Amino acid sequence: MGIRYYAYAFDGDVTDLVLADPRRFLSSDPLADAWGLESAGGVTIAAFEQSVPECDMLYLDKAWRFLQVCTGPLTPGAEARPAFRMFEGQVTMHHDGWEPWLRVLTPVDVAVVSQDLDRISDADMRLCLGHMPYTDQQSDFRYTSQYLQRARSFAANLRAAGRGMVYLIG
Repeated sequence: MGIRYYAYAFDGDVTDLVLADPRRFLSSDPLADAWGLESAGGVTIAAFEQSVPECDMLYLDKAWRFLQVCTGPLTPGAEARPAFRMFEGQVTMHHDGWEPWLRVLTPVDVAVVSQDLDRISDADMRLCLGHMPYTDQQSDFRYTSQYLQRARSFAANLRAAGRGMVYLIG
């Protein structure tokens, strides 16, 4: 299935609880939430529509890696964009699978990230994606643009509502 990105919103007034136990604010089955998986007669059916409202969950499929590249440092020693905090992370590989990456972004963090996401231009994305090996520039640009827009909308809505987010890469 691969490693994917899932983010869940939380209200600002529970920030301390989320920081203390972020897993408590994640779904037990994020892929089911993202794909709209439902059980019917012992069979799982995918509706391929997110079952959690878009204001409460962001699913970036596998585009998180491209978004990392577009917001992270382009050269060793360079600084990452503020938006990188929303995409940063790698799973920890083990002999029997992986441990997911988990991060909390407080409402203050989300505000900074959201403002920076709005500053990423198409030219910025094309430049960054050009640094990735083995990419189909046009196809990867379209794929990444689609998910960047979702990330922008999600972060802007959180910022407007004073909400934070917890995300999982896994």
